[in-house]
Amino acid sequence: MNSDIGNRLQAQGRDIDTVISAIQRFVVETPSWGYGNSGTRFKVFPWPGAARNLHEKLADAAAVQRYTGACPTVAIHIPWDKVDDYAAVRQEANQLGVRIGAVNPNLFQDDPYRLGSLCHRDPAIRKQAIDHMLECIEIARTVDSKIISLWLADGTNYAGQDDLRSRRHRLLDSLREVYAALAPDMRFLIEYKFFEPYFYTTDLPDWGTSCLMAQKLGPQAEVLVDTGHHAQGTNIAQIVAQLLDEDRLGGFHFNDRKYADDDLIVGTINPFDLFCIFNEIVGAEADGVQNVQRIAYMIDQSHNIEPKVEAMIQSVINIQIAYTKALLVDRSALRQAQQTDDVLAAYRVLQTAYETDVRPVLAESRVRQGLDPDPIAAFRASGYTEKVARERGSATVASGYPGA
Repeated sequence: MNSDIGNRLQAQGRDIDTVISAIQRFVVETPSWGYGNSGTRFKVFPWPGAARNLHEKLADAAAVQRYTGACPTVAIHIPWDKVDDYAAVRQEANQLGVRIGAVNPNLFQDDPYRLGSLCHRDPAIRKQAIDHMLECIEIARTVDSKIISLWLADGTNYAGQDDLRSRRHRLLDSLREVYAALAPDMRFLIEYKFFEPYFYTTDLPDWGTSCLMAQKLGPQAEVLVDTGHHAQGTNIAQIVAQLLDEDRLGGFHFNDRKYADDDLIVGTINPFDLFCIFNEIVGAEADGVQNVQRIAYMIDQSHNIEPKVEAMIQSVINIQIAYTKALLVDRSALRQAQQTDDVLAAYRVLQTAYETDVRPVLAESRVRQGLDPDPIAAFRASGYTEKVARERGSATVASGYPGA
Protein backbone atom coordinates (compact mmCIF):
# COMPACT_ATOMS: atom_id res chain seq x y z
CA MET A 1 0.00 0.00 0.00
CA ASN A 2 1.22 3.54 -0.73
CA SER A 3 3.06 4.71 2.41
CA ASP A 4 2.51 8.34 1.38
CA ILE A 5 -1.22 7.88 1.94
CA GLY A 6 -0.60 6.49 5.41
CA ASN A 7 1.75 9.36 6.26
CA ARG A 8 -0.76 11.96 5.07
CA LEU A 9 -3.54 10.38 7.09
CA GLN A 10 -1.30 10.21 10.15
CA ALA A 11 -0.61 13.94 9.79
CA GLN A 12 -4.37 14.47 9.86
CA GLY A 13 -4.73 12.40 13.02
CA ARG A 14 -6.26 9.49 11.13
CA ASP A 15 -5.12 6.05 10.00
CA ILE A 16 -5.63 3.79 7.01
CA ASP A 17 -7.79 1.36 8.99
CA THR A 18 -10.42 4.07 9.48
CA VAL A 19 -10.51 4.75 5.75
CA ILE A 20 -10.74 1.07 4.88
CA SER A 21 -13.55 0.62 7.38
CA ALA A 22 -15.49 3.41 5.64
CA ILE A 23 -14.85 1.83 2.24
CA GLN A 24 -16.17 -1.52 3.44
CA ARG A 25 -19.36 0.07 4.79
CA PHE A 26 -20.03 1.86 1.50
CA VAL A 27 -22.52 -0.01 -0.71
CA VAL A 28 -23.96 0.59 -4.18
CA GLU A 29 -27.16 -0.82 -5.62
CA THR A 30 -27.09 -2.22 -9.15
CA PRO A 31 -30.09 -2.11 -11.52
CA SER A 32 -31.73 -5.20 -12.96
CA TRP A 33 -32.11 -3.43 -16.32
CA GLY A 34 -28.35 -2.98 -16.61
CA TYR A 35 -27.89 -6.73 -17.15
CA GLY A 36 -30.22 -7.26 -20.10
CA ASN A 37 -30.00 -6.28 -23.75
CA SER A 38 -30.85 -2.66 -24.39
CA GLY A 39 -30.03 -0.01 -26.92
CA THR A 40 -30.50 3.42 -28.35
CA ARG A 41 -33.53 4.58 -30.32
CA PHE A 42 -31.68 3.28 -33.38
CA LYS A 43 -30.51 -0.22 -32.57
CA VAL A 44 -30.21 -2.96 -29.96
CA PHE A 45 -26.98 -4.95 -30.22
CA PRO A 46 -27.53 -8.34 -28.52
CA TRP A 47 -24.83 -9.41 -26.10
CA PRO A 48 -24.13 -13.15 -25.72
CA GLY A 49 -25.43 -14.28 -22.36
CA ALA A 50 -27.30 -11.06 -21.56
CA ALA A 51 -29.98 -11.66 -18.94
CA ARG A 52 -33.42 -12.42 -20.39
CA ASN A 53 -35.54 -12.34 -17.24
CA LEU A 54 -35.44 -11.34 -13.60
CA HIS A 55 -33.98 -14.67 -12.49
CA GLU A 56 -30.96 -14.24 -14.75
CA LYS A 57 -30.62 -10.58 -13.75
CA LEU A 58 -30.46 -11.59 -10.11
CA ALA A 59 -27.77 -14.15 -10.92
CA ASP A 60 -25.71 -11.48 -12.69
CA ALA A 61 -26.19 -9.04 -9.83
CA ALA A 62 -25.04 -11.74 -7.43
CA ALA A 63 -21.87 -12.14 -9.52
CA VAL A 64 -21.16 -8.41 -9.18
CA GLN A 65 -21.64 -8.68 -5.43
CA ARG A 66 -19.41 -11.75 -5.30
CA TYR A 67 -16.46 -9.93 -6.89
CA THR A 68 -16.93 -6.44 -5.41
CA GLY A 69 -18.45 -7.12 -1.99
CA ALA A 70 -20.15 -3.73 -2.33
CA CYS A 71 -23.46 -4.43 -4.08
CA PRO A 72 -25.85 -6.31 -1.78
CA THR A 73 -29.09 -5.00 -3.36
CA VAL A 74 -30.68 -5.03 -6.82
CA ALA A 75 -33.20 -2.47 -8.05
CA ILE A 76 -36.14 -3.81 -10.05
CA HIS A 77 -38.34 -2.13 -12.65
CA ILE A 78 -42.03 -2.94 -13.07
CA PRO A 79 -43.36 -4.24 -15.46
CA TRP A 80 -39.99 -5.16 -16.98
CA ASP A 81 -39.35 -7.43 -13.99
CA LYS A 82 -42.92 -8.51 -13.39
CA VAL A 83 -43.38 -12.05 -12.06
CA ASP A 84 -46.23 -14.05 -10.56
CA ASP A 85 -44.65 -14.68 -7.17
CA TYR A 86 -42.65 -11.85 -5.58
CA ALA A 87 -42.24 -13.72 -2.32
CA ALA A 88 -40.39 -16.40 -4.26
CA VAL A 89 -38.23 -13.71 -5.90
CA ARG A 90 -37.30 -12.36 -2.48
CA GLN A 91 -36.28 -15.85 -1.39
CA GLU A 92 -34.36 -16.49 -4.62
CA ALA A 93 -32.42 -13.25 -4.23
CA ASN A 94 -31.53 -14.10 -0.64
CA GLN A 95 -30.29 -17.52 -1.69
CA LEU A 96 -28.03 -15.84 -4.24
CA GLY A 97 -26.60 -13.54 -1.59
CA VAL A 98 -28.41 -10.33 -2.58
CA ARG A 99 -31.65 -8.53 -1.70
CA ILE A 100 -34.25 -6.63 -3.70
CA GLY A 101 -33.66 -2.90 -3.48
CA ALA A 102 -35.61 0.00 -4.93
CA VAL A 103 -38.81 -0.71 -6.85
CA ASN A 104 -39.13 1.49 -9.94
CA PRO A 105 -42.55 2.09 -11.56
CA ASN A 106 -42.86 2.59 -15.31
CA LEU A 107 -45.11 5.47 -16.39
CA PHE A 108 -43.73 6.08 -19.88
CA GLN A 109 -44.30 3.04 -22.09
CA ASP A 110 -48.05 2.33 -22.05
CA ASP A 111 -50.01 3.76 -24.98
CA PRO A 112 -52.41 5.82 -22.82
CA TYR A 113 -49.42 7.79 -21.48
CA ARG A 114 -48.73 9.49 -24.83
CA LEU A 115 -49.67 12.87 -23.33
CA GLY A 116 -48.73 12.09 -19.76
CA SER A 117 -49.53 9.82 -16.83
CA LEU A 118 -49.80 11.36 -13.35
CA CYS A 119 -50.21 14.78 -15.01
CA HIS A 120 -52.67 13.69 -17.71
CA ARG A 121 -55.83 15.69 -18.22
CA ASP A 122 -57.96 12.52 -18.25
CA PRO A 123 -58.69 11.31 -14.68
CA ALA A 124 -59.02 7.72 -15.93
CA ILE A 125 -55.45 7.77 -17.22
CA ARG A 126 -54.22 9.38 -14.03
CA LYS A 127 -55.96 6.60 -12.10
CA GLN A 128 -54.21 3.98 -14.23
CA ALA A 129 -50.87 5.57 -13.38
CA ILE A 130 -51.68 5.87 -9.68
CA ASP A 131 -52.87 2.26 -9.57
CA HIS A 132 -49.55 1.16 -11.06
CA MET A 133 -47.70 3.12 -8.39
CA LEU A 134 -49.81 1.48 -5.70
CA GLU A 135 -49.06 -1.91 -7.24
CA CYS A 136 -45.34 -1.15 -6.95
CA ILE A 137 -45.76 -0.24 -3.28
CA GLU A 138 -47.39 -3.61 -2.64
CA ILE A 139 -44.57 -5.35 -4.51
CA ALA A 140 -42.10 -3.45 -2.34
CA ARG A 141 -43.88 -4.69 0.79
CA THR A 142 -43.64 -8.29 -0.45
CA VAL A 143 -39.94 -8.16 -1.37
CA ASP A 144 -39.12 -6.08 1.75
CA SER A 145 -37.95 -3.06 -0.23
CA LYS A 146 -37.89 0.29 1.55
CA ILE A 147 -37.62 2.53 -1.51
CA ILE A 148 -40.00 3.54 -4.29
CA SER A 149 -38.02 5.41 -6.93
CA LEU A 150 -39.93 7.45 -9.52
CA TRP A 151 -38.68 8.94 -12.76
CA LEU A 152 -41.63 10.72 -14.37
CA ALA A 153 -41.42 11.26 -18.12
CA ASP A 154 -44.48 13.55 -18.28
CA GLY A 155 -44.17 16.82 -20.21
CA THR A 156 -45.30 18.72 -23.29
CA ASN A 157 -43.85 19.36 -26.72
CA TYR A 158 -45.51 22.67 -27.64
CA ALA A 159 -46.38 25.95 -26.02
CA GLY A 160 -50.10 26.02 -25.27
CA GLN A 161 -50.43 22.25 -25.43
CA ASP A 162 -51.65 22.18 -21.82
CA ASP A 163 -52.07 24.53 -18.89
CA LEU A 164 -48.85 24.25 -16.91
CA ARG A 165 -50.24 25.18 -13.51
CA SER A 166 -53.08 22.69 -13.93
CA ARG A 167 -50.55 19.97 -14.74
CA ARG A 168 -48.68 20.82 -11.55
CA HIS A 169 -51.86 20.57 -9.49
CA ARG A 170 -52.75 17.22 -11.04
CA LEU A 171 -49.25 15.91 -10.37
CA LEU A 172 -49.30 16.94 -6.73
CA ASP A 173 -52.75 15.40 -6.20
CA SER A 174 -51.57 12.14 -7.78
CA LEU A 175 -48.39 12.03 -5.73
CA ARG A 176 -50.29 12.70 -2.53
CA GLU A 177 -52.42 9.63 -3.16
CA VAL A 178 -49.31 7.55 -3.74
CA TYR A 179 -47.52 8.97 -0.71
CA ALA A 180 -50.45 8.14 1.56
CA ALA A 181 -50.07 4.44 0.65
CA LEU A 182 -46.41 4.18 1.70
CA ALA A 183 -45.53 1.96 4.62
CA PRO A 184 -44.12 3.96 7.55
CA ASP A 185 -40.60 2.69 6.90
CA MET A 186 -40.63 3.35 3.14
CA ARG A 187 -39.08 6.27 1.32
CA PHE A 188 -40.31 7.87 -1.89
CA LEU A 189 -37.44 9.14 -4.06
CA ILE A 190 -38.45 11.66 -6.73
CA GLU A 191 -36.14 11.88 -9.74
CA TYR A 192 -35.99 14.66 -12.33
CA LYS A 193 -34.72 15.28 -15.85
CA PHE A 194 -34.56 18.62 -17.61
CA PHE A 195 -35.74 17.34 -21.00
CA GLU A 196 -36.71 14.21 -22.94
CA PRO A 197 -38.91 12.51 -24.00
CA TYR A 198 -40.75 15.85 -24.25
CA PHE A 199 -39.02 18.96 -25.51
CA TYR A 200 -40.99 22.04 -24.40
CA THR A 201 -41.70 21.33 -20.75
CA THR A 202 -40.93 18.51 -18.34
CA ASP A 203 -43.18 18.27 -15.29
CA LEU A 204 -40.27 17.39 -12.98
CA PRO A 205 -37.40 19.19 -14.73
CA ASP A 206 -34.95 19.97 -11.91
CA TRP A 207 -33.91 19.33 -8.33
CA GLY A 208 -35.83 22.34 -7.04
CA THR A 209 -39.15 21.14 -8.45
CA SER A 210 -38.60 17.65 -7.06
CA CYS A 211 -37.60 19.13 -3.70
CA LEU A 212 -40.74 21.28 -3.58
CA MET A 213 -42.87 18.22 -4.29
CA ALA A 214 -41.07 16.25 -1.59
CA GLN A 215 -41.54 19.04 0.94
CA LYS A 216 -45.25 19.23 0.15
CA LEU A 217 -45.66 15.45 0.49
CA GLY A 218 -43.87 14.89 3.79
CA PRO A 219 -40.69 13.56 5.42
CA GLN A 220 -40.74 10.20 3.61
CA ALA A 221 -40.33 11.96 0.24
CA GLU A 222 -36.84 12.92 -0.92
CA VAL A 223 -34.99 13.86 -4.10
CA LEU A 224 -33.12 11.39 -6.30
CA VAL A 225 -30.18 12.91 -8.21
CA ASP A 226 -29.41 11.21 -11.53
CA THR A 227 -25.94 12.38 -12.52
CA GLY A 228 -26.85 12.29 -16.24
CA HIS A 229 -30.08 14.31 -16.01
CA HIS A 230 -28.72 17.85 -16.04
CA ALA A 231 -27.96 20.51 -18.60
CA GLN A 232 -24.35 20.83 -19.73
CA GLY A 233 -22.24 22.64 -17.16
CA THR A 234 -24.62 22.10 -14.23
CA ASN A 235 -22.71 21.91 -10.95
CA ILE A 236 -24.15 18.74 -9.40
CA ALA A 237 -21.94 19.07 -6.32
CA GLN A 238 -23.71 22.33 -5.49
CA ILE A 239 -27.09 20.65 -5.91
CA VAL A 240 -25.94 17.93 -3.54
CA ALA A 241 -24.89 20.55 -0.97
CA GLN A 242 -28.28 22.27 -1.22
CA LEU A 243 -30.23 19.04 -0.79
CA LEU A 244 -28.09 17.95 2.14
CA ASP A 245 -28.77 21.29 3.78
CA GLU A 246 -32.52 20.86 3.20
CA ASP A 247 -32.40 17.28 4.56
CA ARG A 248 -33.88 15.98 1.29
CA LEU A 249 -31.07 14.12 -0.49
CA GLY A 250 -32.58 10.68 -0.93
CA GLY A 251 -30.15 9.03 -3.28
CA PHE A 252 -28.28 8.88 -6.57
CA HIS A 253 -28.59 7.21 -9.92
CA PHE A 254 -24.97 7.11 -11.02
CA ASN A 255 -24.00 7.23 -14.68
CA ASP A 256 -22.12 9.55 -17.01
CA ARG A 257 -22.62 11.28 -20.31
CA LYS A 258 -20.76 13.46 -22.78
CA TYR A 259 -23.81 15.14 -24.25
CA ALA A 260 -27.46 14.52 -23.50
CA ASP A 261 -28.18 11.07 -22.13
CA ASP A 262 -27.05 8.93 -19.24
CA ASP A 263 -25.95 5.53 -20.42
CA LEU A 264 -22.17 5.71 -20.00
CA ILE A 265 -20.22 4.11 -17.15
CA VAL A 266 -20.02 6.53 -14.24
CA GLY A 267 -16.70 8.30 -13.90
CA THR A 268 -15.61 7.73 -17.49
CA ILE A 269 -16.28 11.27 -18.73
CA ASN A 270 -16.29 13.55 -15.67
CA PRO A 271 -14.34 11.79 -12.91
CA PHE A 272 -13.43 15.07 -11.16
CA ASP A 273 -17.12 16.03 -10.98
CA LEU A 274 -17.88 12.67 -9.38
CA PHE A 275 -15.10 13.26 -6.84
CA CYS A 276 -16.53 16.72 -6.05
CA ILE A 277 -19.95 15.18 -5.38
CA PHE A 278 -18.43 12.76 -2.88
CA ASN A 279 -16.35 15.56 -1.37
CA GLU A 280 -19.59 17.35 -0.44
CA ILE A 281 -21.04 14.17 1.06
CA VAL A 282 -17.95 13.19 3.04
CA GLY A 283 -17.56 16.77 4.25
CA ALA A 284 -21.19 16.88 5.37
CA GLU A 285 -20.76 13.60 7.22
CA ALA A 286 -17.71 14.99 9.01
CA ASP A 287 -19.87 17.94 10.06
CA GLY A 288 -22.50 15.60 11.50
CA VAL A 289 -25.17 16.12 8.82
CA GLN A 290 -27.63 13.29 9.45
CA ASN A 291 -29.03 13.23 5.90
CA VAL A 292 -25.82 11.51 4.76
CA GLN A 293 -26.80 8.33 6.57
CA ARG A 294 -29.94 7.92 4.45
CA ILE A 295 -28.40 8.36 1.00
CA ALA A 296 -29.15 5.45 -1.34
CA TYR A 297 -26.29 5.02 -3.80
CA MET A 298 -27.63 3.37 -6.95
CA ILE A 299 -26.40 2.82 -10.50
CA ASP A 300 -28.66 3.54 -13.48
CA GLN A 301 -26.88 2.56 -16.66
CA SER A 302 -27.76 0.86 -19.91
CA HIS A 303 -24.70 -0.95 -21.23
CA ASN A 304 -25.15 -1.08 -25.00
CA ILE A 305 -21.73 -1.98 -26.41
CA GLU A 306 -19.97 -3.15 -23.24
CA PRO A 307 -20.08 -6.60 -21.63
CA LYS A 308 -22.96 -6.35 -19.17
CA VAL A 309 -21.63 -7.74 -15.90
CA GLU A 310 -18.08 -6.55 -16.45
CA ALA A 311 -19.30 -3.02 -17.18
CA MET A 312 -21.27 -3.05 -13.94
CA ILE A 313 -18.22 -4.12 -11.96
CA GLN A 314 -16.20 -1.31 -13.55
CA SER A 315 -18.95 1.13 -12.61
CA VAL A 316 -18.70 0.05 -8.99
CA ILE A 317 -14.91 0.38 -9.04
CA ASN A 318 -15.12 3.92 -10.43
CA ILE A 319 -17.57 4.94 -7.71
CA GLN A 320 -15.35 3.42 -5.03
CA ILE A 321 -12.34 5.30 -6.39
CA ALA A 322 -14.15 8.66 -6.27
CA TYR A 323 -15.47 7.98 -2.77
CA THR A 324 -12.07 6.87 -1.46
CA LYS A 325 -10.38 9.99 -2.83
CA ALA A 326 -12.97 12.11 -1.02
CA LEU A 327 -12.15 10.25 2.19
CA LEU A 328 -8.53 11.39 1.86
CA VAL A 329 -9.31 15.13 1.76
CA ASP A 330 -7.58 16.95 4.61
CA ARG A 331 -10.66 18.59 6.14
CA SER A 332 -8.69 20.65 8.65
CA ALA A 333 -6.41 22.11 5.97
CA LEU A 334 -9.40 22.76 3.74
CA ARG A 335 -11.26 24.66 6.47
CA GLN A 336 -8.19 26.70 7.29
CA ALA A 337 -7.73 27.70 3.65
CA GLN A 338 -11.40 28.60 3.34
CA GLN A 339 -11.39 30.66 6.54
CA THR A 340 -8.34 32.64 5.39
CA ASP A 341 -9.70 33.11 1.86
CA ASP A 342 -6.72 31.26 0.41
CA VAL A 343 -8.40 30.17 -2.80
CA LEU A 344 -5.44 28.37 -4.32
CA ALA A 345 -4.59 26.50 -1.11
CA ALA A 346 -8.18 25.26 -0.82
CA TYR A 347 -8.10 23.99 -4.38
CA ARG A 348 -4.73 22.32 -3.82
CA VAL A 349 -6.14 20.38 -0.86
CA LEU A 350 -8.75 18.86 -3.15
CA GLN A 351 -6.24 18.42 -5.97
CA THR A 352 -3.92 16.44 -3.70
CA ALA A 353 -6.70 14.01 -2.76
CA TYR A 354 -8.03 13.72 -6.30
CA GLU A 355 -4.64 12.97 -7.85
CA THR A 356 -3.84 10.27 -5.30
CA ASP A 357 -3.79 6.73 -6.67
CA VAL A 358 -6.19 5.01 -4.28
CA ARG A 359 -6.24 1.66 -6.06
CA PRO A 360 -3.79 0.11 -3.54
CA VAL A 361 -6.10 1.15 -0.69
CA LEU A 362 -9.10 -0.41 -2.43
CA ALA A 363 -7.09 -3.55 -3.16
CA GLU A 364 -6.15 -3.85 0.52
CA SER A 365 -9.78 -3.31 1.52
CA ARG A 366 -10.88 -6.16 -0.76
CA VAL A 367 -8.17 -8.50 0.50
CA ARG A 368 -9.31 -7.89 4.07
CA GLN A 369 -12.82 -8.88 2.95
CA GLY A 370 -11.52 -12.11 1.43
CA LEU A 371 -11.94 -10.80 -2.12
CA ASP A 372 -9.59 -10.65 -5.06
CA PRO A 373 -7.82 -7.25 -5.14
CA ASP A 374 -8.72 -6.86 -8.85
CA PRO A 375 -12.45 -7.59 -9.36
CA ILE A 376 -12.31 -7.30 -13.15
CA ALA A 377 -9.38 -9.71 -13.49
CA ALA A 378 -11.00 -12.14 -11.08
CA PHE A 379 -14.31 -11.98 -12.93
CA ARG A 380 -12.67 -12.56 -16.30
CA ALA A 381 -10.75 -15.51 -14.93
CA SER A 382 -13.92 -17.05 -13.48
CA GLY A 383 -15.36 -17.96 -16.88
CA TYR A 384 -18.77 -16.60 -15.84
CA THR A 385 -19.31 -14.71 -19.11
CA GLU A 386 -18.59 -17.77 -21.25
CA LYS A 387 -20.74 -19.96 -19.02
CA VAL A 388 -23.87 -17.79 -19.24
CA ALA A 389 -23.31 -17.27 -22.98
CA ARG A 390 -23.46 -21.04 -23.47
CA GLU A 391 -26.49 -21.43 -21.22
CA ARG A 392 -28.49 -18.42 -22.36
CA GLY A 393 -27.40 -17.88 -25.93
CA SER A 394 -27.80 -14.46 -27.51
CA ALA A 395 -31.25 -13.01 -26.99
CA THR A 396 -32.44 -10.80 -29.83
CA VAL A 397 -35.02 -8.95 -27.76
CA ALA A 398 -34.35 -6.21 -25.26
CA SER A 399 -35.13 -6.44 -21.58
CA GLY A 400 -37.13 -3.28 -21.33
CA TYR A 401 -34.72 -0.35 -21.19
CA PRO A 402 -35.84 2.77 -23.15
CA GLY A 403 -34.59 2.94 -26.67
CA ALA A 404 -34.85 -0.82 -27.03
